Amino acid sequence: MELLQTGIPGCYEIKPNTFRDNRGTFVKTYHNDIFAEMGLRTDWKEEYYSVSNRGVIRGMHFQTPPMQHAKMVYCLQGTVQDVILDLRTGSPSYGTCISIELSSEKANIIYLPEGVAHGFCTLTEQAIMQYKVTSVYSSQHDSGILWNSIPMDWQCTAPTLSDRDASFIRLANFLSPFQYTTS
Repeated sequence: MELLQTGIPGCYEIKPNTFRDNRGTFVKTYHNDIFAEMGLRTDWKEEYYSVSNRGVIRGMHFQTPPMQHAKMVYCLQGTVQDVILDLRTGSPSYGTCISIELSSEKANIIYLPEGVAHGFCTLTEQAIMQYKVTSVYSSQHDSGILWNSIPMDWQCTAPTLSDRDASFIRLANFLSPFQYTTS
């Protein structure tokens, strides 16, 4: 596995070992010892996936303390514009967004530390996204930032949104409970 820095401290793109032959593709997305050696979290508590149609935006999601979590995401089918937003006060990249294309063809993975919001826009007819998180879902700590209030050039202008995602607070009005730490 190759660990690549992004523009947000603690957030990485991971390029896993991928094996292709006449049968198809085999990808190892997680190895406990390798993650630990790279300084990444290994205490995953939940894992789930979503299926989204073209033009769907899901995000920008996170959980607030004390139920905040690190997250690992990758695309099992299709292609998405994956978007990450640093919400940690004191971070050198506070309020910064980055976008990385995730696809089943690339087999790349994004690792997000606590205090970083996540979302994506589906670019193909359908995309299946897989998620691992280090805390269990808590409805009273579940939150988000409105997708079009962040400094991001989304690849769709009239997305399909859930009512929940459309009701999120604007970034300019968000008081962050997250603090950046270097450890």
